[in-house]
Amino acid sequence: MYEENQEVYDIETLIRNYGNDVLRTAYMYVKDSHLAEDIFQDVFIKVNQKLSTFQGSSSIKTWIIRITINTCKDYLKSAWNQRVSPFTEQQENTLAGEDDFTAVEQKQENSLIRQAVMRLPDKYKDVLLCVYFHEMSIGETAKALQLAEGTVKSRLSRAKDKLKLSLEGRI
Repeated sequence: MYEENQEVYDIETLIRNYGNDVLRTAYMYVKDSHLAEDIFQDVFIKVNQKLSTFQGSSSIKTWIIRITINTCKDYLKSAWNQRVSPFTEQQENTLAGEDDFTAVEQKQENSLIRQAVMRLPDKYKDVLLCVYFHEMSIGETAKALQLAEGTVKSRLSRAKDKLKLSLEGRI
């Protein structure tokens, strides 16, 4: 258990509060729901083991997201992942009433954006995911990624430029 601002956190509370963020982040990296669930478990095992070492220099969410990103990167670099290509899953759940042109168009646009973000180099993708996906501040992102705030700002700017170039003419 860890106390933060007089509040006690145990692993169940952390999973309840941040589990969706961890699962979504893992899925964004590995693009496979089963692997994302495995990474989710690994992350919370690590969180549980290291909770007593959390120093509070960042928010608990920032700390957990940093562990998630590092776990995903470790998996993607692993020899197992290099040798075995995972089965690709069916497209995301179909929308109810796909005949609604606007909904289908929005889904396609979101998919293009997601794919463009995931094609970016890690240093840009990580910053975009923290700032826009997890709604972290520049300071929280800097702590999560262990970077200077100025570096986060410049990478965010470059990431947006690269994303814009990648998406021009596609949306």
